[in-house]
Amino acid sequence: MDRLSLLLNRFTLSAGVFHTGQICGIHQFERDTRCGHVHLIRRGPVELTGGRGGPLSITEPTLLFLPRPDSHRLIANDRDGADVVCASVRFGGGGRNPITDSLPPLVLVRLADLPGAQALLELLYEEAFSEQGGRQAALDRLCELLLIRLLRHCLDQGLAQGGTLAGLAEPRLARALTALHEDPRRAWELSDMAGLAGMSRARFAARFHEVTGDTPADYLASWRIALAQGMLRAGRPLKLVAADVGYGSSSALTRAFVRKVGQPPAQWRRTVAGAKGAA
Repeated sequence: MDRLSLLLNRFTLSAGVFHTGQICGIHQFERDTRCGHVHLIRRGPVELTGGRGGPLSITEPTLLFLPRPDSHRLIANDRDGADVVCASVRFGGGGRNPITDSLPPLVLVRLADLPGAQALLELLYEEAFSEQGGRQAALDRLCELLLIRLLRHCLDQGLAQGGTLAGLAEPRLARALTALHEDPRRAWELSDMAGLAGMSRARFAARFHEVTGDTPADYLASWRIALAQGMLRAGRPLKLVAADVGYGSSSALTRAFVRKVGQPPAQWRRTVAGAKGAA
């Protein structure tokens, strides 16, 4: 698989469109720790407030993605209004993951700057502003395709702030990261990763830390734990999860899990189940 497909295969993207049409006045969106928000501004003007930034005035067709949304508001003129499509977005069941952790609090891209998206946008608008059968399912899938286009754009334009996407945006590091993502069970050594990148061990380690913010060993551990969390959330037994993500035993995975998450897998799984039941 290519660098982005491997990532999305591990942390599945799902979108749920919850508003299409005109908005007028103030629309408040609460802080959400489990999913991101997408706002597709077809026609403005719209003012965005919150989201860890100052007020932004949006006057042309624009895609807004808040991977880890704080409380924010869209404000449209009471007289003319604005046409928008709003959706929630989850990667791998929600919560923290290598995709959203790599992105800034707000990704803002003019639709004119999103290559090859025009035909997709026309399909999305056609579904959003009509009442055809299967409309919701079509909107959700089209929104997911649009987000994949956006993630490609983030990679190509270097919009990531450290982490996985920043590493994948650099060709030499991407070769090592893609291999690591594809085979987390392998007993990876620094020399293996450096060889794939075509760099010396010292140069690779320094460049890896500079771009991603992690040492190669710490990144590998974080990746394995993120995969383990997804498997545990799905109900897979701890012993099998340990083997699948490259740990020799359940106890080895538990020690790594505590270092990264702050609690053992069984306790974490109960916490997640409780939060899901309360949602």
